[in-house]
Amino acid sequence: MNGFVSHITNRIDRKGRVSVPAAFRQVLSRDGYEGLYCYPSIDMPAIDAGGNALLAEIDKRLARFETFTEDHDYLSTAFFGQSDHLTMDAEGRIGLTASLIDYAGIGDEVTFVGQGYKFQIWEPSRYREHEAEARRRAMALRKSAGSQLALRGAEGSS
Repeated sequence: MNGFVSHITNRIDRKGRVSVPAAFRQVLSRDGYEGLYCYPSIDMPAIDAGGNALLAEIDKRLARFETFTEDHDYLSTAFFGQSDHLTMDAEGRIGLTASLIDYAGIGDEVTFVGQGYKFQIWEPSRYREHEAEARRRAMALRKSAGSQLALRGAEGSS
């Protein structure tokens, strides 16, 4: 697997540093990104993070909008203007900025959540709520997709 998977909760040390999970560091290393690219998630109370794959996805999304347009500028501000480049120390620890901590409501622990091309950093109790909602929505989508496939199959056999 080349992407970020699983979820891991780590404590923030008294110096304000947290260890990025080893599996996530390996993905970043293979990706060729030095450090960690982070910004406040646009639609979740979490931090989006990653490396070159995340930046490529952002560039692809922004390319849909003509430069110098209001929409392009708003998205650029959300993705780049509010972002931070965090460096990792030799032990794989990062120090989250005060603005990222405030945005995500982080205390003394964080949960790293893999999402393939990126990962998110959550306050653990907020993540547990989000995970429960994600499971409910995934089940509904699965049932809906199954129903749609069954209908398509029935239409094709008539």
